[in-house]
Amino acid sequence: MTKSATRDPLIVRWGLTLLALAFLALFLVLPLAAVLVEAFARGWDGYVRALGGDDGFAAIRLTLLVAAIAVPFNIVFGLCASWAIAKFDFRGKSLLVSLIELPFSVSPVISGLVYVLLFGLQGWLGPWLAEHDLRVIFAVPGIVLATVFVTFPFVARELIPLMEEQGREEEEAALTLGASGLATFWLVTLPNVRWGLLYGVLLCNARAMGEFGAVSVVSGHIRGLTNTMPLHVEILYNEYDFVGAFAVASLLAILALVTLAAKTALEWWHRDELVATGH
Repeated sequence: MTKSATRDPLIVRWGLTLLALAFLALFLVLPLAAVLVEAFARGWDGYVRALGGDDGFAAIRLTLLVAAIAVPFNIVFGLCASWAIAKFDFRGKSLLVSLIELPFSVSPVISGLVYVLLFGLQGWLGPWLAEHDLRVIFAVPGIVLATVFVTFPFVARELIPLMEEQGREEEEAALTLGASGLATFWLVTLPNVRWGLLYGVLLCNARAMGEFGAVSVVSGHIRGLTNTMPLHVEILYNEYDFVGAFAVASLLAILALVTLAAKTALEWWHRDELVATGH
């Protein structure tokens, strides 16, 4: 009779558990606690003053603006790409899947340099953009493009396996009964993938707000104009304004914790719904 893993000696189970907890404490809890402690080193008033400058507010506004543009774009792209890949057979399907995975295999810095090569003043499209007084690099459009590039796999990666697992039977039944393609999508497909979609949106939003490498290349680091929150943290730290740097970093950490809490809540709701429906 094979020995169950749960029947391993008590010392082994406790040892592995303590090792995992120690690893989490060392590499996750302690750094997060250090950020919060340094952010409030001068008390609440010092924390508010560190965030209250014009440059700080500008960085927060720009980060929220970029996320507000990039996330809806990726929702549309993720839904369209996953629908096409999971529900249809066509030439180039495997290539499309590989392209969706591309941002995970390419350094964000490289992706930023590609946009500089395309839209920079000495780039392929730079002279034309300059003639028409259009700015992409070292401006908000370049930051949005770089953020979209590094975040567009998240929604699609969550939806593609989910749609493939569900198959095509329900959609085919709806079409047989006379529903249009759009009605089938809204009434059949989308309700079935709503939890995966929300999970992908959370991950996409978290990465959009925290992206550094690609945005750093295309932003130009113009204070008050093209600095997002991660870039503002770097500038404050390089200027030895540690309290200010950790104060802005704490906002990013809080956003990460909120994302984690929302992710956990979605998983609980999804599990309760599956139990209630008997799946």
